[in-house]
Amino acid sequence: MELDDIDTVGVVGAGTMGSGIAQVASVAGYRVVMRDVEQRFVDSGFDAIESSLDRVVDRGAVDRATADDARERIEGTTDLDALAGADLVVEAVTEDLDIKQSVFATLAETCSSDAVLATNTSTLSITSIASAVDRPERVVGLHFMNPVPVMAGVEVVVGEHTSEATVDLAHAFAADLDKETWEADDRPGFVVNRVLMPWINEGIRAYDEGVAEKGDVDRGLRLGTNVPMGPLELADHIGLDVVLDASETLHDELGDRYRPAYLLKRKVEAGDLGKKTGVGFYEYD
Repeated sequence: MELDDIDTVGVVGAGTMGSGIAQVASVAGYRVVMRDVEQRFVDSGFDAIESSLDRVVDRGAVDRATADDARERIEGTTDLDALAGADLVVEAVTEDLDIKQSVFATLAETCSSDAVLATNTSTLSITSIASAVDRPERVVGLHFMNPVPVMAGVEVVVGEHTSEATVDLAHAFAADLDKETWEADDRPGFVVNRVLMPWINEGIRAYDEGVAEKGDVDRGLRLGTNVPMGPLELADHIGLDVVLDASETLHDELGDRYRPAYLLKRKVEAGDLGKKTGVGFYEYD
C-alpha cells in the first residue's frame, strides 16, 4: 500500500490521544472513523476535537471553513466493524496488552488484508501486540505525543516482523499530518519514554527528598536545560496514572533504574492525577 491509497483512517479510542489523532488526520484531508466502546466516550472525543479546532482557528492557524470541513470528515461509532473500510487504523486504547491484542485480533478479521494496523502504545511491545494478527508485517508503532495537534513529532516503532514497506508508509503518513518522525526498535520505552520516565521520577524524588520546592525543581529544569516544562509540570500534564503505568512497565522490563518514585504512587492512590482531575503536583481550574 502507498500513501496515495489511504483514503479512510480508523482510530480506536476517542480519549485524549485518539481524539487528537482523529483531528490531525481529518485536518490533513483524510476521512476518519473514530470508535470507542460507549457513545459517551465518542461524544467526549468530539467535544475535545471541537474545542481544539476552535483554539486553532483563534490562533489563526486555519480558517473557520477549514476547521468545519475537518470536523465533518470525522464519523463517530461504537461499532468496531465500522472500521472495515479503513486503509490505516491507529489504536489508542488503554495501555493493557490483553486489551490491545483483543482489539488487533478483531481488526485483523474486520479490515482488509492490506490495511496497515498501527498502535499508539508508548511502552508495550509492538511484536507482542502483532502476535494477535495473522499478518504481523503490517503492524507498526505510531507513537504520537500529547497533545497531538500541538506536538511536532511521531515515534515510528518497528516490530520484529514489521515490513519495510509498512515502516515507510508509517513515516510518510506522519509526514502528511505535518509531523516529523524518528525511528525506534521494539525495545521497552522506545526512545522517548525510556529517557523521559526516569527524568520525571528523579524530579519527583528531588522534590520529595527536599532538594528544592516543586516550583524550583521545575524552574531549574526549564531555565537550566531549556525544556518547555519541568518534570512535575509535565507529569501533571501527561497524567500521573499514565506516568506510573509507564514507569512500572519499564521497571518490570529494565530493572531498578526505572523504579517509580514513592510520591508518584501515593498521588495516584489518592486519585490526584494531574490536570485531568484538577490536582496533581499543582492545582488546576
